[in-house]
Formats: sequence, structure tokens, C-alpha cells
Amino acid sequence: MDTHRVEPATGATAATAPRAGVFGRLASWSRRHRWAALLLWLAVIAVVTAGAQAAGSAYRNDFSLPGTDSQAAADLLERHGAAQAGDSVQIVFQDDAGLTGARATVERTLAEVRGLPSVTEVRSPYADAAAAVSEDGTIGYATVVLDGKAEEVPEEDVTRIVDVARGAAGDGLTVALGGEAVRAAEEEGGGGAEGAGMLAALVVLVLLFGSLVAAALPLVTALFAVGGAIGLITLASHVFTVADFTPPIMMLVGLGVGVDYALLIFYRYRHELLRGADPATAGRIALDVAGRTVFFAGCTVIVALLGLVALGLGSLQGVALAVALTVLVTMAASLTLLPALLALLGDRVRRQVLKRAARTAARNTAGKTPSASAPQGPARGVPDGEPRNVPDTGPEGRRWRRLAAAVQRRPLPALLAAAVALLALSAPALDMRLGFADAGNDPAATTSRQAYDLLAEGFGPGFNGPLVVVAQGDAEAATALRTTLTDTPGVAAATPPFPSGDGAVSTVIAYPATAPQAEPTADLVHTLRDEVLPALSERTGATYLVGGPTAAAQDFADSVAARIPLFVAIVVGLSALLLLVVFRSLWIPVKAAVLNLLSISAALGVITLVFQHGWFGVEPGPVEAFIPVMIFAIVFGLSMDYEVFLIARIHEEWERSRDPGHAVREGLAATGRVITAAAAIMIVVFAAFVLSPSRMLQQFGLGLATAILLDALLIRCLVVPAAMHLLGRHAWWLPAPWPATCPT
Repeated sequence: MDTHRVEPATGATAATAPRAGVFGRLASWSRRHRWAALLLWLAVIAVVTAGAQAAGSAYRNDFSLPGTDSQAAADLLERHGAAQAGDSVQIVFQDDAGLTGARATVERTLAEVRGLPSVTEVRSPYADAAAAVSEDGTIGYATVVLDGKAEEVPEEDVTRIVDVARGAAGDGLTVALGGEAVRAAEEEGGGGAEGAGMLAALVVLVLLFGSLVAAALPLVTALFAVGGAIGLITLASHVFTVADFTPPIMMLVGLGVGVDYALLIFYRYRHELLRGADPATAGRIALDVAGRTVFFAGCTVIVALLGLVALGLGSLQGVALAVALTVLVTMAASLTLLPALLALLGDRVRRQVLKRAARTAARNTAGKTPSASAPQGPARGVPDGEPRNVPDTGPEGRRWRRLAAAVQRRPLPALLAAAVALLALSAPALDMRLGFADAGNDPAATTSRQAYDLLAEGFGPGFNGPLVVVAQGDAEAATALRTTLTDTPGVAAATPPFPSGDGAVSTVIAYPATAPQAEPTADLVHTLRDEVLPALSERTGATYLVGGPTAAAQDFADSVAARIPLFVAIVVGLSALLLLVVFRSLWIPVKAAVLNLLSISAALGVITLVFQHGWFGVEPGPVEAFIPVMIFAIVFGLSMDYEVFLIARIHEEWERSRDPGHAVREGLAATGRVITAAAAIMIVVFAAFVLSPSRMLQQFGLGLATAILLDALLIRCLVVPAAMHLLGRHAWWLPAPWPATCPT
């Protein structure tokens, strides 16, 4: 870690700076070939964007889970040509005067729907002795069976179904449509979340640097990276399974990480300018020091995301690969494009940085007698009026130093107070219930939410989450299945068996007595699989499987919950090993792993309070099943970003002074401002996605913003200084190698 370390006590010049490392040489190359590097990035992005536009996207969702009952049921229905193999759309009709008088309008509308593309069957609410009409006769539904799963049906076909059906509304007749295909067709984009996040980030950067040009550099770097990554993922969607909700997640992560990485490098560049380095030397040192931090942090995020691939969850693999590629491109832009931009604008940035530092120093020393050590006039090569060797010890550095000193005076109370706060926020996560949002969580103005409410009003809350129970056996086995389901507590009703085309399998639709997202519905799925259906199978000799969207969502949530411990162990273990190698310390990796786990669990606790328990007026419901693992993978890497940046500076001071208390104070004084600013930028970028209409993006944005907030304020400002002070010299302890201690 200290091979290319620059002593903080001395100014870095071309004559005194150590030989450049890998990243320093990369910065020197980008500086010498600044136009070539910039044009190369522009050319790559232009080619990738043009290729992506020409090829178009092939995003598709894959929620298949081989080995689960729901997947086995879907495969069985598809093999035997059952109508239930395709997803369906419900057209809900409501008339306070009764649906009998609206029958002609309803039947005419359904006849038109039958002729639309992707429709294989339409069942009228008046068929089967009007079983699809509520007891009071005011609400009924027609079932439109599609020729494939919701994600496979073209959106324009679903839109035509919606338009035709809603055209029948009027004269007291209300029409609404439900089903996953309808929800997907009417989903809105991310709105202005990306723009709001970028604008807020620019404001923070201008306040930090006092210059629009300096503030724009990290943003431009991030935009280049995100633009290139989106084009690459659009092309990759033709080869890999990439979910349709991946692009907004990529933008969310890419903007936050891109600005963060570029800011860490640029801030070190600014620091070296203030210490007297020329722009070329400052760029090389910044890449040597902060560049290694960015590289390590980016690799940690990528490793964590690729760990999701090992979980074997189909829909998460494409998302993980896409976000990992985004981080990789962002890291490459920070290490190659940013040095080129600094070379192009370096003199202008340097003048602005030094002038602002001079103004700040003048305000701080107003009314005081200049010290003998203050710079007396310009140094050679510096224009008149521009200070040389301006120390980076403004009021911000002094404030951070005082904070570190205050924590060091009472390290144990500070550590315990922060730990108690984090544990209190983490407690709700113990009760987290994983699942997927359904139409009941949609905005009230959407047709899917209106259909959901009407069906719940007319037929009960469980009608929106039916269980598709498949029987592979004879007709008697199917009849016995319906009888058993009807007698099972928690089942409100069960339909007669629907035989497949070849008669080999039959399907019974069971309607729970509770809503799809309710915990009793999940318990019912487990009860049927573990107790009710195995006993029935022993009596009849048939095979029974519980499938359908509600059961599939439960299977996905159960699979994620079962695999989280292994995933966490892999990510934490690999990251700790990397930290051990970088800092040659045993306690630094242990401390980092524990603190990162605390910040992530606290963020998950906040998500649970807001989205599961309905705080702040949010519609209560389960936490999206993949949110915990995605947040863990991303936040763990981002937290390592700040960990390495702070600990590296502490390590520099420790190597120079061998005074652990002094090292902690100076490390926090040198990095506290930039870590807080970088965290503020990511917080505003992530928090902007809480404004998104997508519940998934809302949870994602809130979780990431909360984790970064807690990490920057509680952990970096209180816990790390307190823990490092308590560890003292032992913080850098590493057991001697075994061969060195074994007897000869």
C-alpha cells in the first residue's frame, strides 16, 4: 500500500515525487495523449450507441426457478398444452344497476377482444352459470387467456386489449383491466429522477469546489460512463437475459458511482495542487493514490455483483452482469477519461483552485499577523497573485480534526452510541418479508389498481392472487383435489377442474381467503405443499403441484432468503481478504466487514419500516425479493470505497509518524470533507429515485441513500475514529507467517 506513498508533510514536485505506479503511468499516458483519449471515448460511445439503436433492445424478464413447484407446474401445463400455461388478463365490469342490463355491451366488447393478436381464449362473466359475477350482480370479470407469459406478449398487443375493453365504458358501466401483462404495459418510466439527481449533484459539487468547471468534470465523466454502459447492455440483451427494469438501475448506480469515483480522484488532484504540485504531477499522484482506491472499490462492487450470478436466480443474473459492467465502464472512465479532461482543463482548474484557496486563507487570517512560515510572494513559474504551497488546512480540515479529537477523548461512548443507533435501525429487518409488489401497490389512477380493488370488493381479497394447483392423474384425482382444497382452511373457493388438451393433467384454481401479499397466503402455500397435497397424493396416487404467480413469487422469495447467508459469506470473505492484502492488517478487514454489515442491515430496517409497515403513507406490502441482495452487493462495495480512502490516509500518517492517535486525526481531517461530499452526492442521486413511480426503484433508492448516509455520518465520523483509537497500534497487526514461527 505504501510502495508509491507520498509523504503528506512535503510538497510533491516532479523532482521529489516517487516513481509513478501503474495508475500514475496511466494518468501520464492520458495526459500526453489527451485528445486521443477523449476522441477514443467519444468514438466508442458513438459506435456503441449507434449499434444499440440499430439492433434495438431485447430485454426480457426470466423469473424461472428450476427445481421449484411453481416452475414444475408451469412446465407441466406447457408440455400438455393446457390453456393455463399462458398468462391471463382480467377485464372487470362494474355497474351499480347490475350487469344484466349491460350484457349486450359486454358480449360485443368481448367478441372484439377475441379477434385481437396474442389472445387464445376469452371466457365471458356470464358463462358457467355466471360464476364470474359477484353475489350482488354488480361486478363481473371476463378472463382473457394470452398465448404466452406476460413478459413474452408484445406490449402493443396488450395495449390494444386495454383500449378495446375500456372503450365499452360509459352509461354507468365501469371497465378496468388487471393482470401482470396490463401492469407491465402501463408502467411509467423513471420520470425526472435521473435529471433531479444530476442537478442536485451539480449543486453539491459547485458548493464543494466553488467552480462550475471543476464541478462539471466528475459529472461529465459519469455521463460518459453511463452512456457507454447503457449501449453495451442494450447489445448484450440479445445474448443474455436482461430484465426490462435493468436500465433505470444501471443509471441509478452509474450516476452515483461515476460521480463518486471521479470526485475522489479529482479531490486528491486538487489537494496536490494546493500543496504546490504542478498539474501533471498532481494528476499522476492523484491516480496513484485515489486511483488505487477507485480500482479496489470498483473491483469489490464487481465481485459482489458477480456473486449474485452464483446464486442461480435467473432474473438477477442479467441485472448483476449489467450493473457490474456499468461499474467497470465507470471505473475505466475515471482512470482514463478524467486524467485527459484534467490535462485539457488543468491550468484553468488550477487557477480557480488556488484563487479560491487564497481567498479562504485571507478570510481566515484577517486581522492576524502573518506567520513567518506564510508564503511571501509568488513562487517561480506561478503568475503574480496566485499563491504557492497553500496548505489544505482550512476550517473544514480543522473542524474534522477537532471532531476526531473529541471522539478520541471518549471513544467507547461514541462507539456504543453509534452501534446502538445502527442496531435499533436494523431491528425491523429481522421481520422483513420478501415478495413482489402487485396491483394492490399500484397508484390509484391506474387501471390495474382499479381492477384489483373491484375484484377484491366483489369476490374477496384472495381473488387477486389465485393459486394454480395442477393434478397429474385421472379425473377422479382432479375431483378429489377440488374437494380437498374447498375443505382446507384459508381457501375461500376452488373452481371445477380444467382438463388440458390431451386430458393428462387438470388444473384447479384455488382462491385464498387473504390478499396475495398477506402472510397467511404465504403460509397457505407452504401448508398445501407440506401437509395437504402429500396426504392427498398418497390416497389417489396422483401428482399435485402448486403454481401460479402468487406461488412463484413465494418460491422466489424463499430461494433468495435461503441463499443470502452463502452470498454474504462469499462477498464478505473475498472483500476482507482483499483488505488484508492491501493493508497487511487483520483487524482492519474485520472492522470494515462488521461496520458495512451494520450500515446495510440498518438500511434494510428502514426499508422494512417504510414499505412493509407503511410509514409516511406508503402502501404496505412486502419488500421486493431481490432488493436485499442487490443493496448488499452495491453498498458493500461503495462502503469499501470510503473505507479504503479513509484508512489509506490514516495509514500514510501512521507510516510517517508511528503515532496512532495523530494518524487518525490527520486522516479524518484530510478525507472527512471529500467523503462527506461524495456521500452527499450519492445520497441525492439515489434519493431522487424515491420520486420514481416504480415501487422497486423507490425501495432501491431509499435503501442505497440510507446506507450511504449512515456510513458517511455515523460510521466514518464516529465509529471508525473510535475503533481505530481503541485498537491503537494493534490496528496494523498481522500475525507472523507460520513458517517464521514454527521450530526448525
